[in-house]
Amino acid sequence: MDFKGKLSIFKQNYILMNWAFDITLKNRAVLKTIIETYSLEELNKIPSGFNNNIIWNIAHTIAVQQSLVYKLSGLPAIISEDMIEMFKKGTKPERDLTQAEVDEIKGLLFSTIEKTKEDYENKVFQNYHEYTVTTKNTLTNVLEAIEFNNFHEGIHLGYILALKKSL
Repeated sequence: MDFKGKLSIFKQNYILMNWAFDITLKNRAVLKTIIETYSLEELNKIPSGFNNNIIWNIAHTIAVQQSLVYKLSGLPAIISEDMIEMFKKGTKPERDLTQAEVDEIKGLLFSTIEKTKEDYENKVFQNYHEYTVTTKNTLTNVLEAIEFNNFHEGIHLGYILALKKSL
């Protein structure tokens, strides 16, 4: 492939990745609004018929993004291991979160994505450990992880909307 062909592919990938990050940031803006709209009690409430709550779902999106993108790339996560353990796949709320914890989660909504975008642009993600997600798709590189993460966050936004109706 000649230089023009490589440049064209680079431009196309750059545009697609900016678009993927833009989707994530827009979804995170919706999540921020939800945090700001509901009381601490409402964020922590587990309605009848559900096994988690609004704030767990929001924190879960942060923890999973960090695991899919950083940990599977062999890099340390931006957030604490305790947070990943508390909100990873297969967990559920074990206690109500404090206002300070909710405020921390709110701050991480954007800082984690901005740092991920910066690290992506600086080519920090050099390796990736393949991982098959519950939809049976196998992620083979960080680009796929970033794109799949948007799908995952959309699912949890749907859960949050259902939780809101049950409050």
